[in-house]
Amino acid sequence: MARNTQVAADHNAPPITRLLAEFVATHPSRGWSDAVDHEAHRTFLNWLGCAVGAAQHESVDSALAAVQTLQPAPQAAVLGRAERVDVASAALLNGISSHTFDFDDTHLKTIIHPAGPVASALLALAELTGASGRTLIDALVLGIDVSCRIGNLMYPEHYDRGWHITGSTGMLGAAAGCARLLGLDAQKTAMALGIAASQPVGLREQFGTMTKPLHPGAAARAGLMSALMARHGFTASERALEAPRGLVQVVSTKAAWHEATDELGQRFEISFNTYKPFACGIVIHPAIDAAVQLRERGVRPEQIERIELKVHSLVLELTGKKEPKDGLQGKFSVYHGCAAGLLFGRAGEPEFDDAIVTRADVDALRRRIVATVDDSIDEAAVDMTVVLADGRREHVFVEHAIGSMQRPLSDAALEGKFHALSDGVLGAARTADLIRAGWSVGTSADLRALAALAQP
Repeated sequence: MARNTQVAADHNAPPITRLLAEFVATHPSRGWSDAVDHEAHRTFLNWLGCAVGAAQHESVDSALAAVQTLQPAPQAAVLGRAERVDVASAALLNGISSHTFDFDDTHLKTIIHPAGPVASALLALAELTGASGRTLIDALVLGIDVSCRIGNLMYPEHYDRGWHITGSTGMLGAAAGCARLLGLDAQKTAMALGIAASQPVGLREQFGTMTKPLHPGAAARAGLMSALMARHGFTASERALEAPRGLVQVVSTKAAWHEATDELGQRFEISFNTYKPFACGIVIHPAIDAAVQLRERGVRPEQIERIELKVHSLVLELTGKKEPKDGLQGKFSVYHGCAAGLLFGRAGEPEFDDAIVTRADVDALRRRIVATVDDSIDEAAVDMTVVLADGRREHVFVEHAIGSMQRPLSDAALEGKFHALSDGVLGAARTADLIRAGWSVGTSADLRALAALAQP
């Protein structure tokens, strides 16, 4: 029996599925500024370092073991490891590893980590097809544009409903990028987007577990397969994104359609990408930055009686774990991030090791942190006061953390981050070669050599 349910829906939404497909299929190669092209190389390099760096993590071990039970064909590299698997599984595994340390890129307007789904799908497919580096960079810019534009039109309501927006838009970016890399026409690109639209992945409930990095990996695989299916004639709704029962109106109460098409082909969302100096949730970064600044002023943990944090409510909603039990949970604890900054003067991946998170002195310092909500403070800021045992108070306000658009990481800092992640996996010399290959990927004739460099 049919239900008589009233659904508030927009039946007059613009044809954004078709408009985005035409854009992806027809926009000219390198049809953007040198600054945009350089940002694409920064995005690719940061993604590559993150994927290699986490390659030996137990989450990748587990996922690879599951994939190998299927006896995959050796078509593409698992970055940072010796194994080769089929292209769909390579997209999955490299997407998982790129997000495992929570050290990947962030489109701050939406909190999307755009490279994980898109770059993971593209490099695997490029290995199979022999695509050039120029083709990959073009596809990366356009794929990220699609995922972030859809994110723009749904955020924050979609995110507030509990979706992990990296996964639930990433399959669209991966599908768009792979369609471009395969040279699909606008009609087949629309089909790829339509197929992908039925495969959103990722719930915020999974934050702090291995399933969170599964989301970009699963999105990469879904997008890649969507493009391959479309290439071979598989069909989908031509209004899969905008229809009343299409993706956007099903998963979000907000549908700002203009965000998908405003300045399309003139403004590229990859221009607003940022890169993390700290290996944890982005909303913790201001607190770590403030803690490091206080340490640089001479404040030491043994002097501290109490640490007072004033933060936006989203900070505690996302990272309010007071007593994290392991490294993954530590990445979602503003208390641990703050303690790490004060104790070590940094918060790279080693500071989120299980042994550090559970160490007695770290736990003792976390217990001295009191965080309160003040929504007059931006979610990208923090107000921190340290009360010392002798009664003195040290205060710092961070409006924009290091790594933000206002205080971006330099190219040299990105290289340093890459070395810190990759040297232990590939060795310093091979890592240096891989960094050089990453910076020049746009001029590479064949990406198979780069993928081989990324294996030990």
